[in-house]
Amino acid sequence: MKSYFYIIFLTIMSTSVLAQSNFKAQQLTFERVRQAYGEKWNSLQKELKKDQITGKFSLYIAAYKAEEKLEIWLKEGKQKQYKLFKVYPFCQHSGILGPKLKEGDLQIPEGFYYITAFNPLSNFHLSLGINYPNSIDLLRSRNEKPGSDIYIHGKCETVGCIPITDDKIKEVYILAIEARNGGQNQIPVHVYPFKITDTNLNKYIAQFPQHKAFWTNLQLGYNYFEKHKRVPQVIELTNAYQFK
Repeated sequence: MKSYFYIIFLTIMSTSVLAQSNFKAQQLTFERVRQAYGEKWNSLQKELKKDQITGKFSLYIAAYKAEEKLEIWLKEGKQKQYKLFKVYPFCQHSGILGPKLKEGDLQIPEGFYYITAFNPLSNFHLSLGINYPNSIDLLRSRNEKPGSDIYIHGKCETVGCIPITDDKIKEVYILAIEARNGGQNQIPVHVYPFKITDTNLNKYIAQFPQHKAFWTNLQLGYNYFEKHKRVPQVIELTNAYQFK
């Protein structure tokens, strides 16, 4: 009986490893992905090695709307804390501070998401889709259509996404493939209105008092990562996020 369950366990593990391996291989069947690896992978590997990342790693992405910055954080193997690896500027911006409320409002969402799509045939060169709208977004939108198709992508055009140029999306896309291929099935993408320090929170609440409760809730997740350099477990409650 023990032998039987051991064989089942090995089969499951082997299938999982094969699926991860097949993911990168499948992505490399697309010309844009092959070109991205050809142009960027050697230099990225040198930068990873310089940061003492030589094996499989996990990826965390944080975006800040006011600062127009996309931060890439990496954590190798069994390390507990993430380290900042790269920062990319947005090359275009739409909307204002505050969450996305409905389709067509041009707003970049704010909240806690993860990558759900790798698009190697994007109209914006390469793109990584996030799981907007989540349950809190749906509640906020009420009877309005919340919109969808929110991506980190190339080019410098946007109606609510995060564009970082064709050149830079190649690097982010490769890092996301490598993280996924290394076993990270859920890559978190946290989108903040700004770096939610107490000073910034007070400053922007004075301008947008309607978002006080929402931004104060987001600050709990922001503070957790700032303190621990670990991504919190995010739980979507009825109208707020909870963190562990």
